Amino acid sequence: QVQVVESGGGLVQPGGSLRLSCAASGTFVSPYAMGWYRQAPGKQRELVARMTSGGSTAYADFVKGRFIISRVNGKNTVALQMNSLKPEDTAVYYCNADLAVREYWGQGTQVTVSS
Repeated sequence: QVQVVESGGGLVQPGGSLRLSCAASGTFVSPYAMGWYRQAPGKQRELVARMTSGGSTAYADFVKGRFIISRVNGKNTVALQMNSLKPEDTAVYYCNADLAVREYWGQGTQVTVSS
């Protein structure tokens, strides 16, 4: 059984920062990759940032220069540092653990950017 748990969402003013964390636990070899996706109301889920076990990263164009994905305390925990947040960043953020044979998702954490 694999569990993926996110934390760190909340309400922040435009221009502010938030840090999300995600931990994958269970019986498995280290994930091939872990990443963050988001889904705003009425929109499809989209990739925000992703990091492979080798350390390669990929970012959506709309967060480049503002968000940073990093590994925390080993390969099964990642963080997403979100800076210069905009109202259009408001969404539910989901963590994804890609174990190659199967992907696992967290329950999501709400991020709201509003004054």
